[in-house]
Amino acid sequence: MYGRTMTIARRLGPPVAFAVVLIAIVLGLWEVHVPIGIDFHTYEAAARVGLQQGWSHIYDPAAVASKQLELVPGQVAQPFLSPPTTAWLAALLAFLPYWPSYYIWSTFTLGAFAIALLWSSRDRGLLRWVTAGAALAPWWVAQAEHVGQVVPLVAVGMLLAWRLIRERRDLLGGTALALLFLKPNTAFLVPLALAVAGRLRAFLAWAGIGALVAAVAMITLGPSGISSYVSQLTGSLPLGADSLTIGGALGVTGPVALGLRIVIVGASLAAAFRFRESPGLAVAVGTLGSLLVVPYLHGSDLCLLSAAAFIVWQERTTLAWRIPIAAGWVVATPFIQMSSMSLRLNRWPLIEMLLLAALVFEAWRPRVAGEAALTAEDDLKRRATA
Repeated sequence: MYGRTMTIARRLGPPVAFAVVLIAIVLGLWEVHVPIGIDFHTYEAAARVGLQQGWSHIYDPAAVASKQLELVPGQVAQPFLSPPTTAWLAALLAFLPYWPSYYIWSTFTLGAFAIALLWSSRDRGLLRWVTAGAALAPWWVAQAEHVGQVVPLVAVGMLLAWRLIRERRDLLGGTALALLFLKPNTAFLVPLALAVAGRLRAFLAWAGIGALVAAVAMITLGPSGISSYVSQLTGSLPLGADSLTIGGALGVTGPVALGLRIVIVGASLAAAFRFRESPGLAVAVGTLGSLLVVPYLHGSDLCLLSAAAFIVWQERTTLAWRIPIAAGWVVATPFIQMSSMSLRLNRWPLIEMLLLAALVFEAWRPRVAGEAALTAEDDLKRRATA
């Protein structure tokens, strides 16, 4: 009787789970189905200012605000604080009217995120679709699409790099990490984590592309554009931008917050060093450390938490890891988010801290004799069949 029950559970479990995550994704997207695109609105406005007035003007608040008003009258204008790479990418759609360009952008970023999850997964069959869907189901993915955020493409870069680097294609992996230059504050520790994990070729490929991007940016922006950008970055942050930081979660400021950030960076990089045999976990700790130490984040930036949790799910297959991750995905779905049980925004950094602490413990946990060798052997087998 028990065996029959388990057989039925194995057969029905994946289809039922897939149906649940698909409903969660659709529900999340439907909840925000009225388009707003306020972030893409800003990217596209800056792109059109750059194309029409020169790239040195993309950090001119008045010029960007005027273009925003021209694109969508009545929509709130906000300053363009992203690196110029985001405006360059948005410029590819400048030949289209605004709303078609927004829908193409939103569809492309979500589709790229989904494909990257599927392609980087170690799972097979329907389970691959279930786990990818679970990473797409949290409310912040729908929010990223709703506002037209670029951060899903940063998550794509992490996932592609993870797959490529675990297959020893480090140069290509470092190239994929160049997508971090679209929003570097959200995952700036990832290349450093890979460097201390021994993946120097990936780091150097990323750094080389970064040097080229920086050179092009300096040439196109000029001294006045660079000065305007620095001035905006060092100004006051938008209201609510610290809710997802350790300051917003723990209520710490000044030297205490600085000290915590130093500890988090040190712990993340030390754990990455210990994860030399598992570049995916090095990527995960670098991502979590980045999210915890930056002073400026919004809800859609948690797409990177989805990517980090997905990588940990794939790299650590025991129930002790998978049950908490699955529980986190459930809590983040619209089923919970739309109820009275939803977590406040400033509770999510605590979730990130717990996952990072678990990874740090895993990194320094004494290994059973032969455990590392078995892990390496299993990794080689999975790479061979990928």
